[in-house]
Amino acid sequence: MDNQTIIDAVLLAVSSVTGWFARELWTAVKELKADLAKLREDMPRTYVLREDYRQDIRELKDMMNKMFDKLDNKSDK
Repeated sequence: MDNQTIIDAVLLAVSSVTGWFARELWTAVKELKADLAKLREDMPRTYVLREDYRQDIRELKDMMNKMFDKLDNKSDK
């Protein structure tokens, strides 16, 4: 075997491994994009935004304060 054949075989092996690795990365990126799209779709159904939660808790606290005020006024009479 001459040197050119050895160099060609090594380059073929390196380019094959590089191509396989690039294809695996491409597939992984496509899967990640699909997972991210599904997550964006499912998150609003599963989780509550922090601001919405705070607003709801604030409303509940206001209602409870009104009830306690009424009870306090009732017990004074």
